[in-house]
Amino acid sequence: GATGPAAGALIVVVQRVSWARVVVDEQLVGAIDTGLLLLTCALKGDSDDEIDWLADKLVDLRIFPDDDDRTNLSISSVGGAALVVPQFTLAADWRKGRRPSFTRAAEPEAGKTAVERFSQRLEQRGLSVARGRFGAMMKVELLNDGPFTLVLDSAARPAK
Repeated sequence: GATGPAAGALIVVVQRVSWARVVVDEQLVGAIDTGLLLLTCALKGDSDDEIDWLADKLVDLRIFPDDDDRTNLSISSVGGAALVVPQFTLAADWRKGRRPSFTRAAEPEAGKTAVERFSQRLEQRGLSVARGRFGAMMKVELLNDGPFTLVLDSAARPAK
């Protein structure tokens, strides 16, 4: 919606990267070369259909440059991988007061399930998928390519 994502949306901040990695407790838990870093937040009410739709949309988006430097290629076309990093703070409602509220985020177990379903759907579509660790304090490093960043929100899905 105009004031922020609707309840039940899956929000993904998509960053085209030359490489990205996630470290937890000084241990490397996930890394990719060329591909997409996907900061992913499940909100209350996510449906499997919405998650699958967003994953499918992402795999097919033409957001990588071709030989003429035009964004004509999908992640699959360039042999890219995905690094899915759970990030519930994308659910922040910061409009009132000074401390953001995260009440729109899915409960931890539901959120973990939704983010994993998203990751598995990307794998089903042929992507190599690395993962951050749900609920952990993570250090995320990346080399943003472009920079090219999108915010995808399943609540923006067109009506059938």
